Amino acid sequence: MTDRKLYTEEFKREAVRLGKERGNLTEAERDLGITGKTLSAWKRQMEQTPDNPFPGNGNPRDPELVQLQRENARLREEVEILKKAVGIFTKAPR
Repeated sequence: MTDRKLYTEEFKREAVRLGKERGNLTEAERDLGITGKTLSAWKRQMEQTPDNPFPGNGNPRDPELVQLQRENARLREEVEILKKAVGIFTKAPR
């Protein structure tokens, strides 16, 4: 059985930043001692879910909280869209 290395969220974020800065993820992986396409996966996670890219063990800590946060973000987006629409339709014609 192989031992899996565990990396902190801070390490993952910094590794992705370094990879982007260098423009070569494979080279950054080698320099940091990370195997395979790990850095690419971390980068993808950060792009897909920037608020909580590394929840731990592949599972959200509290699924209900995650669902509520997503719903809250969606509702905030809808409110912003509606505010803009009201602004557009209430302007006086020239």
